[in-house]
Amino acid sequence: MAIFKKIPLLGSYKKKPVGDPTTDINKEELISVTISLRRKNEISTAIVQGKQLSHIEFAKEYGANEKDVHEIEAFCKQHKLTLIKNDMASRSLVYQGRITDFEQAFTVKLSHYRQAGLLYRGREGEIFIPEQLKDIITGIFGLDDRPAARPMFQVQKATHLLEKKKTVPPPGFTGNQLASVYKFPTGFDGMGQTIAIIELGGGYQQADIKTYFTQLGLKIPVVTEVLIDKGQNKPTNANSADGEVMLDIEIAGAVAPGAGIVVYFAPNTDQGFLNAITGAIHDTVNKPSVISISWGQAETNWTTQSLTNFDDAFQSAAVLGITICIACGDSGSRDGTTDGSVHVDFPASSPHVLACGGTSLTVNGSSVNTEVVWHDSADSATGGGVSEVFPVPLYQQLTNIPLSASTKFKGRGLPDIAANADPNTGYNVLVDGQQLIFGGTSAVAPLMAGLIALLNQQGKKQVGFINPVLYANPGICRDITSGNNITTSTNLGYTAGPGWDACTGWGVLNSIKIPGIIA
Repeated sequence: MAIFKKIPLLGSYKKKPVGDPTTDINKEELISVTISLRRKNEISTAIVQGKQLSHIEFAKEYGANEKDVHEIEAFCKQHKLTLIKNDMASRSLVYQGRITDFEQAFTVKLSHYRQAGLLYRGREGEIFIPEQLKDIITGIFGLDDRPAARPMFQVQKATHLLEKKKTVPPPGFTGNQLASVYKFPTGFDGMGQTIAIIELGGGYQQADIKTYFTQLGLKIPVVTEVLIDKGQNKPTNANSADGEVMLDIEIAGAVAPGAGIVVYFAPNTDQGFLNAITGAIHDTVNKPSVISISWGQAETNWTTQSLTNFDDAFQSAAVLGITICIACGDSGSRDGTTDGSVHVDFPASSPHVLACGGTSLTVNGSSVNTEVVWHDSADSATGGGVSEVFPVPLYQQLTNIPLSASTKFKGRGLPDIAANADPNTGYNVLVDGQQLIFGGTSAVAPLMAGLIALLNQQGKKQVGFINPVLYANPGICRDITSGNNITTSTNLGYTAGPGWDACTGWGVLNSIKIPGIIA
């Protein structure tokens, strides 16, 4: 039997789980773990050149190397771990085995932890791998299954109605109404496009979808599900993550009712989240051209290996011509943290996605009356700021990105664009038979995904990684210059103004003419 010298896997350090460890973990339990591998070739040049490859071309050029797979297989077999999935395109190997065998293979200790009634498996510290695999393995996910992210939607609050001396909520928008207000392309419905939606909980009911779109007088979109890592389409009630699922489907579907919608359900873990993203990107059956993600967490709460491997997946999407639209947070500049610092949300802070911020919108008929930064309170305001992890990308080099308000680090600035997100000027949603009004940057991601589907249909080609085009042509947005996302308790945050800012980016993307995409 070969003896492997072990070293820490770069970026695998994980903080101590919250809660108290229990003694009831069954070390004989079978679990599945995802091992991520390096690419055959470096991909950054292809992204800069704006290349768009087919799935077959991509796998051949940027997939995993067979030799690397064999080296990992030799190690895992020694530890009685069984390969159950090998996806060469996404460079993902999924192994199944007993907890005790994974503990020995990667020199970790796994325990159960209980927090607020939730039982999860956790670890602390680093994962250890054979030294000869240090340049091959880029991440290991699934040993720890604590919750990874939160949905970015908010329900219209009764307190707002009392402040405004109203007994009934103001009418909300629908996706097609905002498409008219924002002057999205007309004469297109997204036909021939597929919008992917990533969900880490909740579910949808077909009856709600049928009722909602029938009431709007729109074509009922075809919605299908893909289950990742035993994820489920499991609707329960309107106060659950069902609200996120239905918000995403109904907004994207109302903007582009002719597009197919595929919902990828996965467990709310770093492994489930990553596998759902790579599953959608490399789905050669449904072939989504745009992906909407409305789940995230402050950068500081992720491991380095998660940050790196998620961003790596988004780089793959760019070369496959897939646009990624992601909500950038609903708790202002602090992004839900309580450490007195500013934080941006991930995965929205990846340089290879379209980060979607929020505004507060009022209209006069079908025209914009006022539109400012969404900031209702410390817990109800658009995210945005400066990444503490990702450096300023090439397309932002000439943008007036500020230093981080906390660390003075100058990194990737977000958001890139914005649209209506204030729950008090929110969206009509039918969820589990209830008509509610939701907001949050969760709403902006599917709104933009619907727009991208229209643009793809209009231009007869995939927009793909839109950020370089956006930053080279900011005039395709309507600037939002008023408001801020400053957290009052710390007086830290960012203020909107002319041009790009860390509250609404370049503003509302609404042009029907995008250079190089739509003539």
